[in-house]
Amino acid sequence: MSFVHTERVRFGDLDANRHLNNVVFLRYFETARIAYLRELVPSHDPANPEADAFGLIFAECHINYRSPVLFDEEVAVRCSIGNVKRSSFRVEFEMRVGSRLVAEGYGVLVGFDYTAQAAAQLPDELRETLESETGAPAGSAG
Repeated sequence: MSFVHTERVRFGDLDANRHLNNVVFLRYFETARIAYLRELVPSHDPANPEADAFGLIFAECHINYRSPVLFDEEVAVRCSIGNVKRSSFRVEFEMRVGSRLVAEGYGVLVGFDYTAQAAAQLPDELRETLESETGAPAGSAG
């Protein structure tokens, strides 16, 4: 995994069983994913997609919960780029507290044309940047 973001569990992040709330796992992944993409593509600004006609839409998420997380634990969220296709790509993640795996999964992001309000192909430069993170040869994705 090529990028790590950490979060400290706050009291407000807990559910009624005093474990990290399932929806907060998604929030932690979102924060890590956005930071990772900003590092890879500094021009990426999810808060202002209309500044550029092209943007990314979060289309799918899959999470396997492996172990409860407790108050004040530090969660390391590791992200990497998975499968890169013509108009979408996967950001894979795992979350650990120390060496303990607490969750793993992926999210799919789809290219989006804000002018046409429709899915769009990933620009070549973006696809090449993403593919360089996977170790796949540039241009090899379908």
